[in-house]
Amino acid sequence: MTSSPHYIPQSDPPLPPWETLPTMYDLPSDNPEEPGLPDDFHFLQPLLLYLTFQPINWNPELVYSAADLNLYYDLQHPLWYKRPDWFGVVGVRKLYKGQDLRLSYVTWQEPANPFVVIELLSPGTEDEDLGTRRESAADKPPSKWEVYERILRIPYYVVFSRYTNELRAFQLVGGHYEPMNLDEGRLLMPEIDLSLGLWQGSFRDIERLWLRWFTLAGELIPAPTEEAAAATERAIIAEQEATAAKQEATAAKQEAAQAKRKAEQLAERLRQLGVNPDEL
Repeated sequence: MTSSPHYIPQSDPPLPPWETLPTMYDLPSDNPEEPGLPDDFHFLQPLLLYLTFQPINWNPELVYSAADLNLYYDLQHPLWYKRPDWFGVVGVRKLYKGQDLRLSYVTWQEPANPFVVIELLSPGTEDEDLGTRRESAADKPPSKWEVYERILRIPYYVVFSRYTNELRAFQLVGGHYEPMNLDEGRLLMPEIDLSLGLWQGSFRDIERLWLRWFTLAGELIPAPTEEAAAATERAIIAEQEATAAKQEATAAKQEAAQAKRKAEQLAERLRQLGVNPDEL
């Protein structure tokens, strides 16, 4: 991180912005006004979103998501940024230019803007997150709503309040955000074959209502730890079934041996009585 961005002098004809404007190495990657994470929920909830954001119709190598990362958006004001609680992108490599972990997400240096942004409502940010404060002075950065809707044109914008457990979402329609309706309690995003909804369960040993990703059909997309636990459970069940089958086979073998002994004993008694059992 440097205090003053590096600018490349313009040429004739003009160079493209990704060659002249600051890169993620030049721009600040911290947020001096909001140092650190505000609370445990703002760490755990984005983590669950990160772990379950697995668009089925996209190569995993071209799926990227981040939490609490500076999002630079304005070519005319390259120092302006927003810091979403979580956002997901498709068509972008996990590493910057395939080589480095991102310090920030600089839109003019990336092949795609975010596909979906999620903000976790806080009392101090609710007006901006919900778009009730949209107008800003010409020399001041626009609100999150304006950036996501008008500048970056992000297809889906979702806000969730852990205080009321209210989930609200907006879809970009004709250049403006329109409220989305829930479908069986979930927000459908067919472009990535995923849906987003609330789930009551335990994550990192904390039981509560969480926001997480599902398939379009409503099946949970498991986090790696959940997948490992499910695999272990399946292995235990398979072992139990194998043990039960082995015990049944052993019991059947014992019953067959016992039946054979009884048959032999009966044949011997018949012979003692002068009866040939083979002729019966």
